[in-house]
Amino acid sequence: MRGDVCRKIIGVLVLLFIISLGLSHEVREWASIPTAMTVLEGELTPVVEATESLNAVSVSTSTAAQAFQPSGVSENEIVENVSLEVAGFPVKSIDVKSLPKKEVIPGGQSIGVKLNTEGVLVVGHHLVETDDGSSSPGEAAGIEIGDMILKIDGHEIQRMSQVGEYVQAAGDERRAVKMEIKRDHQTIEKDLTPLKAKGEHSYRMGLYIRDSAAGVGTLTFYDPESKKYGALGHVISDVDTQKPIVVHDGQIIRSSVTSIEKGSNGDPGEKLASLSEQREVLGSIEKNSSFGIFGTLKEANLKNNIHDKKMPIALSTHVKEGPAKILTVVEGENVEEYDIEIVSSVPQKQPATKGMVIKVTDPKLLEATGGIVQGMSGSPIIQDGKIIGAVTHVFVNDPTSGYGCHISWMLEEAGVTDHFSNKQEAKAS
Repeated sequence: MRGDVCRKIIGVLVLLFIISLGLSHEVREWASIPTAMTVLEGELTPVVEATESLNAVSVSTSTAAQAFQPSGVSENEIVENVSLEVAGFPVKSIDVKSLPKKEVIPGGQSIGVKLNTEGVLVVGHHLVETDDGSSSPGEAAGIEIGDMILKIDGHEIQRMSQVGEYVQAAGDERRAVKMEIKRDHQTIEKDLTPLKAKGEHSYRMGLYIRDSAAGVGTLTFYDPESKKYGALGHVISDVDTQKPIVVHDGQIIRSSVTSIEKGSNGDPGEKLASLSEQREVLGSIEKNSSFGIFGTLKEANLKNNIHDKKMPIALSTHVKEGPAKILTVVEGENVEEYDIEIVSSVPQKQPATKGMVIKVTDPKLLEATGGIVQGMSGSPIIQDGKIIGAVTHVFVNDPTSGYGCHISWMLEEAGVTDHFSNKQEAKAS
């Protein structure tokens, strides 16, 4: 009996010891150290920072020979193994993928954006009044808001002006038009019978359609060698359908900020800028993705007159909470540098647009805009002499704060680098 009591007491003491060990600062620090990291070539600072709290730990590294590189690692990537040791005994191993350094030129310039859709976009239904009543042929044919009309009777459609002649011809012939539409990445066919409007000679589809969109944003960066650029930091969606616009082609144009509608709680505010046909075309738009618009500049000689030389980029694991700066325009075409604070940053293993929470702290910018306003999206974020991301969204209930995306995702979308795919950044064990 006494032996059973002793065993139970010893078991409880061992359990309490294990629990206290697990709650100790050193063990929690050890557990938080990632087993895999991605760094830029020649930089092991993130590894040192991850282990510096463990005073008794020594660090040693070994570089994998190129012939034995793991699958999925490109030829110009280097994998190092960092071993953490205590009294000569290995306690943890970190696989460190080293990527070639990349430098781009930060933007900050205000740009006008003109997008032409792939086909024409259906943004609404309307009733056609006839002698027999009112109805919408488009709605009756099963065409939905957000559908993209690609072809009519086998003819490719790229502009609204093309639609009328085919619809009128079908109406005159008393037949339906065959429409090829794109819906949620699927192509389907619909037959639509146009109706002749009462008191008119024209036939109508009962659809509101759009073939282009325009707006204002901010250039984030460009690569002087390839002339590729990235801007906005978020997707452009149609104002009516709220769906991403599928781009056929487009242009970015030099624009000038004419005034600012200051943001307030519940109202994010916006930049008002002049955008005309006579303004200088800076480049083409080739992609509209979750991370902004991307394309090629006509000439890689844009200047912001603050940082006009190539600047290194930082991975998400390198971004720190604390002071940073953004480049943006609040008047005319003058790019200025303003203070912000990185409130939080998430080292991301998969692409995501909201990797950072930022807060405007610069009194001058707060006075001019109230914080982050529409049109500021894409403003490059700089910390410790490196481009770390771009402004993307504003908090509606707090215009001084908002989200930012990490620069690595934008670089990949632009085609400047593909080294950030399938990363293993900060996978904790």
